[in-house]
Amino acid sequence: MTVLVEEYWREIGAGFAEHAIPVRHFVLHADQDTLRGRIAGDNVLGPNSPFRLKYLEPYAEAARTWLHDEAEVVDTTHLTPAQAALQIAEAVKN
Repeated sequence: MTVLVEEYWREIGAGFAEHAIPVRHFVLHADQDTLRGRIAGDNVLGPNSPFRLKYLEPYAEAARTWLHDEAEVVDTTHLTPAQAALQIAEAVKN
């Protein structure tokens, strides 16, 4: 799940902490051009999904202001899904 509102993330994190549930927070990042290209070629929600496009700027703003400071960022700009998954699996193992 992508949480783009810091207040919501704080509430979710506090809820997990209250129940002693450990969380590893990963952000799968890609630059804006890559994201636009992926959205343009999306065969699930359809090319140029308005739903996905409307979250590009809110994601960029969250990434600039707080999101990347709160998470382990995996830059997927030049990774396949399998490579990104392997990078996360390796991080979790260590």
